[in-house]
Amino acid sequence: MKRIGNRLLAFENKPSIISSAGVVGPKEGQGPLKNDFDICFDDSKIGQDSWEKAESALQKTAVDIALNKAGLKNTDIDVVFAGDLLNQCIASSFGLMNLESAFVGMYGACSTMALTLINAGVYVDCGAAEKAVAVTSSHFCSAERQYRFPLEYGGVRPPTSQWTVTGSGAVVVGKEGSVYLNNCLIGKIVDCGIKDANNMGAAMAPAAAD
Repeated sequence: MKRIGNRLLAFENKPSIISSAGVVGPKEGQGPLKNDFDICFDDSKIGQDSWEKAESALQKTAVDIALNKAGLKNTDIDVVFAGDLLNQCIASSFGLMNLESAFVGMYGACSTMALTLINAGVYVDCGAAEKAVAVTSSHFCSAERQYRFPLEYGGVRPPTSQWTVTGSGAVVVGKEGSVYLNNCLIGKIVDCGIKDANNMGAAMAPAAAD
């Protein structure tokens, strides 16, 4: 691995994506990308008794599918980098607690998938892991309870507010794939003073543009 500047890393040993999986809830299953997901659940609770347990189930399902596509077992994975939008990464912790690999909980809000994938690539590139999993999730209902107003309050959302995805994505990283991780650019904090909690796009766009 080679460092270029203060935020750009170049991978030298060809870490690659071996397999991937994406599972989503009902709203996402009605959108234009519905045919690209492995599973579109009809029930936003995924058969669970809480939104948070549903998010854990999303992560477990996504990882299981990604491993199955690659013909791998839990024991073939050296480390899992996982994150979600809840306190203490509880969706990840409870969803993946039965995996027999090292677990690294990560939080980067909407950048969590990129963050977990970067770290999986770093581990494979430097030889700290033969195979790693990068996974993240979010759930509209648990995110509303976490960041704004629980749905039980019956609050009216502004028509311009964004809708947090109900879904999970997982990627297996190793050296046998055909899609390579060549470089990664670590972001930095750019705060333009956005005060509107419903306008997540405006809060994140400046950092992405930078």
